[in-house]
Amino acid sequence: MVATPYASDAGVERVASRFLDLSLPASEWTHAAHCAAALVMLREPTRDALAEMPALIRRYNLACDKQNSDTAGYHETITLASVRAGRAWLTAHPELPLHAALNTLLASPYGKPDWLLSYWSRERLFSVAARRAWLAPDVRELPF
Repeated sequence: MVATPYASDAGVERVASRFLDLSLPASEWTHAAHCAAALVMLREPTRDALAEMPALIRRYNLACDKQNSDTAGYHETITLASVRAGRAWLTAHPELPLHAALNTLLASPYGKPDWLLSYWSRERLFSVAARRAWLAPDVRELPF
């Protein structure tokens, strides 16, 4: 479970807004914040989170003086898998308010930063190829 669950939709939206306007401190760009930003974008009917998140994360990293390289920063496979997991979570829980959806996601296996290692081998997931472009899982198929 996340140490400090989100108490309101406004709190989740505030994290996403600060990510989008580049005012979120790098120290607050945690796994939970990544999930918050993705869920907010997935809930907005005018946005395409799967298409937009890669460029937004790259831009955010640069604003925080972080590299987007073969060894650091943006990671295509992790981002796309995580957005797909968020989309599946929201589809399965349409009745939940945003903050409750995020809190239950973070309390689930998908809320653990290492959840991807159930689907990808460490070598494949952390390869330069997976950082640069989508690589399908090699351990087992994603359930969504």
